[in-house]
Amino acid sequence: MWNKILYALLYGWVKLHALLPMRVLYLLSDLLYLLVYRIVGYRVKVTRRNLEASFPDRSTDELRKLERRFYHHFCDYIVETIKMAHISLEEIQQRAYIENIEVADKLMDEGHRCLILAMGHYGNWEWYSASTTVFREVKMYQIYRPLKNLAVDKLFINLRTRFGSFGIKKNDTIRDIIRVKQSGERSVVIFLADQTPSRANLHYWTNFLNQDTAILTGPERIARKLDLPVVFLDVRKLDRGHYTLRLELITEHPRETAENEITEEYARRLERMIQRDPAYWLWTHKRWKYQRENKE
Repeated sequence: MWNKILYALLYGWVKLHALLPMRVLYLLSDLLYLLVYRIVGYRVKVTRRNLEASFPDRSTDELRKLERRFYHHFCDYIVETIKMAHISLEEIQQRAYIENIEVADKLMDEGHRCLILAMGHYGNWEWYSASTTVFREVKMYQIYRPLKNLAVDKLFINLRTRFGSFGIKKNDTIRDIIRVKQSGERSVVIFLADQTPSRANLHYWTNFLNQDTAILTGPERIARKLDLPVVFLDVRKLDRGHYTLRLELITEHPRETAENEITEEYARRLERMIQRDPAYWLWTHKRWKYQRENKE
């Protein structure tokens, strides 16, 4: 009962604010920045530690400037996500514009009915599953980890599926993707693959942003098992609320790749994207909470 009440309150609050024009929401974002960064200091220690370890050659002044830019963007991400409760599909596809949709169309026209789209927590990833519904007659699926707070979890599910995409719980990933492939429908499965693996899944390590880093291997394992092409989503933020997305084929034939080759290529592409403009990655995430026990 309490979760239902909390959800109703949250959804009502979000829906009300989503009616506001973007220019007003960005004014709220500027105020939110003062609260989140200047007053509360939300995960500032984590963010600062991550930035310092990732960019050891940068001066303290450069790192603090980058830190401030990140928190400005982080607050923009919050209000942009709120806007999902009211924004039209046409507007979101204009604001998160895919430059080369023909990459996915060509793969599917050649017989690959199901693709894996590997993303990162960069820019506003909540918008991208909506923008990818521009693919021709394609069903979109997004792998997600259920949140502990049931009301907040339900809110995000409703926002993410509002434009016709579907959620797949992390624990149901393999079973559901097999079902999706067997259906024969044109489909894309989205992985936000830059999350920290669980302690039981620390299978592959690489140097990422100047640190020894465990990388999720689930997308590669599923791609090789089911022979699904893997595409990386490269993102550029042009301005507040405006992103360009570019599809980059990692491999069309995953079974022909060496073990961990896809995972390593994903890490390298993600790293280049972050280094191009680091302010737009999710630095508040405790990305390096595990250490490799036996370094080679």
